[in-house]
Amino acid sequence: MKVDVLLGLQWGDEGKGKVVDVLTPRYDVVARFQGGPNAGHTLEFEGQKYVLRSIPSGIFQGDKVNIIGNGVVLDPALFKAEAEALEAAGHNLKERLFISKKAHLIMPTHRILDAAYEAAKGEEKVGTTGKGIGPTYTDKVSRNGLRVGDILGHFGEKYAQAKKRHEQTLQSLNFEYDLTELEQTWFEGIEYLKNFNLVDSEHEINNLLYVGKKVLCEGAQGTMLDVDFGSYPFVTSSNTVCAGACTGLGIAPNRIGEVYGIFKAYCTRVGAGPFPTELFDKVGDQICTLGHEFGSVTGRKRRCGWIDLVALKYSIMINGVTKLIMMKSDVLDSFATINACIAYEMDGKEIDYFPYDINDSVKPVYVELAGWETDMTKMKSEDEFPEEFNSYLTFLEEQLGVDIVIVSLGPDRAQTIERYTEE
Repeated sequence: MKVDVLLGLQWGDEGKGKVVDVLTPRYDVVARFQGGPNAGHTLEFEGQKYVLRSIPSGIFQGDKVNIIGNGVVLDPALFKAEAEALEAAGHNLKERLFISKKAHLIMPTHRILDAAYEAAKGEEKVGTTGKGIGPTYTDKVSRNGLRVGDILGHFGEKYAQAKKRHEQTLQSLNFEYDLTELEQTWFEGIEYLKNFNLVDSEHEINNLLYVGKKVLCEGAQGTMLDVDFGSYPFVTSSNTVCAGACTGLGIAPNRIGEVYGIFKAYCTRVGAGPFPTELFDKVGDQICTLGHEFGSVTGRKRRCGWIDLVALKYSIMINGVTKLIMMKSDVLDSFATINACIAYEMDGKEIDYFPYDINDSVKPVYVELAGWETDMTKMKSEDEFPEEFNSYLTFLEEQLGVDIVIVSLGPDRAQTIERYTEE
């Protein structure tokens, strides 16, 4: 069996949680392969809204296996709060959630270090969420990390050594902090974790594939935040691209099947970093308001702009995307005209590729398209799409070279229309 991969193609917040929930009925397993609780996947159905930070979005489908892979970094305190909220809503996690022993633990001191490093950077800060993600991945690659499997034996000694090392760094930064409350909730989370299925997830997922189970791999953040291929250094600390599914779950590259790439009908970004199509006018504010563009975890206002096809084509290339999914189409329902960036102007030249360095000198080259000025939120089939919206879809497919197979017309699970179903 092959695994299918679902990931974001922009700067995160594309709506991956909803899509995973929509696609899950076709799969037996949903596996999260990277990232941490700095990103939230929002799902809305049956009048309820849920925000998942670490738990795979397939958890709402009662008969599915959900796996948190080795590429994920886990904060026990935040995990406990998230899991207990889901259990209180009637979702049984302990029977169908499996956690990799090789997943790294976010320590209380990682969160303090995150804040200290950002403070030290001053105006050059990258806009971290302060959840300790970067320092945890730093410990991982420097071979100093704590892993979920460590809680099963000699954990106190390992924790004390790591904490001492972190506190020496904090002392050198002259950063004041208080760990009392953070440590208390963190150790409560550690005890809570012990109630779950802690597994060698690489064996678990490959055994499931061997017996013919269908697996969907779920990524966090977006391609343009990838530590290698994103707009460095304003990126996250993990590989958000398709290849991250291999390293984050222990899956061989020849196991990859379909690659679903998710994008918004426009662009958003949270925190610092380059954003060529960002709008600083009332149009940008209107998109923000209509799209409710505020972080599901951080609450931060997202920067908004027109769709960037240069960056999208780059993301499609890097990931080997086979199917596209467009989210938040309805946010543009009221616009008479819509712009799409098809190239950049850089140093007096026009380029159609994503360059090494994106800075303030890069200017978007737009084409103007007719808006549809129609409320599409209650539409049930593709046959109801206005002509202008169909033209927008056709334009995007011609530019990107990949079919748009799903269109989202609102936040609810039911506001989802599939195309090309005859295939």
